[in-house]
Amino acid sequence: MARAMARAMEAPAQTHECTVEREGARLAWVQRADNGDCAAWNSTRDVFLVFHGRDFDLEEKARALRSRGLAFQTEAECLLHCYEAEGEAFVPTLNGRFSGLIIDRRKAKVLLFNDRFGAGRVYVRRSPDGLAFASEAKALLAAFPELRRVDPRGLGEFLSLGCVLQDRTLFPDVTLLPPGSLWTLYPDGRVEQRRYFSPESWEQQTALEPEEFCEQLTQLFSRIVPRYHREAGSVAMSMTGGLDSRMILAWAKTTPGELPCYTFGGPYRDCADVRIARRLSGLAGQPHRTIPIGPDFFPQFLALARRTVELSDGTMDVSGAVELYANRLAKDLAPIRLTGNYGSEILRANVAFRPRSLDPSLFAPEFRPQLEAAAETYRGEAAGHRLSFIAFKQVPWHHHARLSVEAAVLEPRSPFLDNALVALAYRTPAAWQGSAVPALRTTAAGNPAFAAVPTDRAVRLKPVPVFGAVAHRWQEFTAKVEYAWDYGMPSWLVGVVRPFRPLHPERLFLGRHKFYHFRTWYREQLADALSSLPLDFNHLPACYAAGVPRHLVETHVAGRANRTLDLHRLLTLHFIDRQISSTPCSN
Repeated sequence: MARAMARAMEAPAQTHECTVEREGARLAWVQRADNGDCAAWNSTRDVFLVFHGRDFDLEEKARALRSRGLAFQTEAECLLHCYEAEGEAFVPTLNGRFSGLIIDRRKAKVLLFNDRFGAGRVYVRRSPDGLAFASEAKALLAAFPELRRVDPRGLGEFLSLGCVLQDRTLFPDVTLLPPGSLWTLYPDGRVEQRRYFSPESWEQQTALEPEEFCEQLTQLFSRIVPRYHREAGSVAMSMTGGLDSRMILAWAKTTPGELPCYTFGGPYRDCADVRIARRLSGLAGQPHRTIPIGPDFFPQFLALARRTVELSDGTMDVSGAVELYANRLAKDLAPIRLTGNYGSEILRANVAFRPRSLDPSLFAPEFRPQLEAAAETYRGEAAGHRLSFIAFKQVPWHHHARLSVEAAVLEPRSPFLDNALVALAYRTPAAWQGSAVPALRTTAAGNPAFAAVPTDRAVRLKPVPVFGAVAHRWQEFTAKVEYAWDYGMPSWLVGVVRPFRPLHPERLFLGRHKFYHFRTWYREQLADALSSLPLDFNHLPACYAAGVPRHLVETHVAGRANRTLDLHRLLTLHFIDRQISSTPCSN
C-alpha cells in the first residue's frame, strides 16, 4: 500500500520503499533531488530519516558538526548527526518549509514532524488499523476508497473562504498535521500528538521602539537573505513592483548577472510590475526578463486548470492555471524561484482572505447553512493575535493553494517565513503596524538607489511633494478602474458596456496592474471551452440550486452578468469531482 500511495503522488522522481517491522512502520517516498528531498540511514543503520523540504540553517549546523570532527557527505547525514546529538530537540532548530520522519530503532519509535508554520503539509488519516499519512491527499485517496468524497462542511468553507479551516480538508476523515507538530508513533499503535512550538512564545515579546526595530530588521534581513540564494546559477528572482521583492534584491548582494530576474506579464501592455521590476533589476546590475501570458495559454486552459486542481489536491481554484503556465516558463530560467511572498503578511500584517459575499439564490436551500457556518467559524479563528492568525492559520490553510502549484514545478523560496524574521515581526512598534516604512528603510539601507523608485502604488521612502501625491492617487485610481473592469465589474455596468463589446474597450483599462483578466477571457478566448464542459457532479454534496451551473456559464458568456468568481468556483468543483472519480485505487 505504501508504494501505491507514493505512485499516486505528483512528482517525477524515483520511488523508494522501506519496511521496519519492529517499529510497525511501512514507508514509501518519492525523492526529488532538485527540491531538497533527502533520505538516509545512519552509520549503524538504527536511525533512518526522510526529509522533504529545506533547512535554511543547515550550513550553520554543518559548520558546528565539522568543528566537532564529525564527517558527512549529504544533507540527510548532517541532519541525522543533529538528531543523534540532540534527540527530538533538534526539530525546533529547523528553519524552513519541510516535513519529515525519523525511524529510531534504538528507542522503537517513529517521529513525524513538520515546520512550525505548517507550510510543509502532511495529510493524516487515523483509523483502528493505524495511522496513514502523506504529503499529498491524493495518495490517501488512492489507498482508501472510502475517502473519495467531499465533506459538506469543508465544501462550504471552500466556497465561502477559498480554503478549508481548522486543519481539516475537503475530504472526510483526512486532516492536516497541525503547524509545529512532533508526533511520536509506537509499535503498539499509540500516537503521542504534541506541538514543539506555540505562537504564544512570540506573542509574549515586548514591542520595540521604532528606531530599534528598524535597526534590528535591517541587520537580520542582511544576514538571512544570502541563505536563500546560495546555489548560484540555480536561483532566479521573481520580481514585482511592490515592496517585498525589491527588499530581497536590495540585500542579495550578488555580482552583476548572478541573480537573473523575471516578472510575469499580460497580453495588453507592460504592467506596473514589469516596468518597475525592469528598472530595479537594472539598478542592481541583474538581467530582467518578462514572462508573458501568450496566446498559446488559451488552448491549454482546460488542461492547465485540471492539472492545477490535481496538483493542489483541490485547494487551488482554476485561476491557478495562469501560475502553472508561467512557472513552467520560469523554470527554464532557474529551478529555484526566490520571491517576496508573505512579506506584506508578516511585516504589515495583511490578512489575505475573508468570507466572500455569495448570492444565496445560487445554492440549494439545504446547503446554505454550510456557507453561514463557514463565516462563523472564520470569525472564531480570526479572533486573537492578528499575526498569529496570519502565520499559523492563513499560511497553512490559505496560502498553501498557490504554493502547492508553484512547488510542483520549481522550488519557491521566501525569506519572509524565516523563523527569526517572523519572531521579530511580533515586536513591530504599535505606530508602525501595517506601515510600509520599515520595509522601505530596510530596502534603502541595502541599495540606496532603490529609495527613489516608487512602488506600483507610487509609494516611496521620501515622497515627492505634489507630484508624489498625484502619482499615488493616479496609481490607486487605475488599480480600482482595472478591478472594476475585471473581477469587480458590477452587473449594471456589464449591461452598459455590452453594446461596445466589438470595440474591445477593455484594452483601455486592463493590463496596467494585473497580468491575467479572467472576466474578459471567460467571455472571449475561453467561451467555447466553458460551454463544452458537462457541469454535473457525481461525488460532491448537492450545493448548487437546480440549473445554476449552466446558467452561470451562459449569462457570463452572453455578457448579461459578471460571474467570474462564480465560474472559478464552479470549474474548480468540476475538476475536483473528476479528480475523485479518476483517482487510482490501490486495492
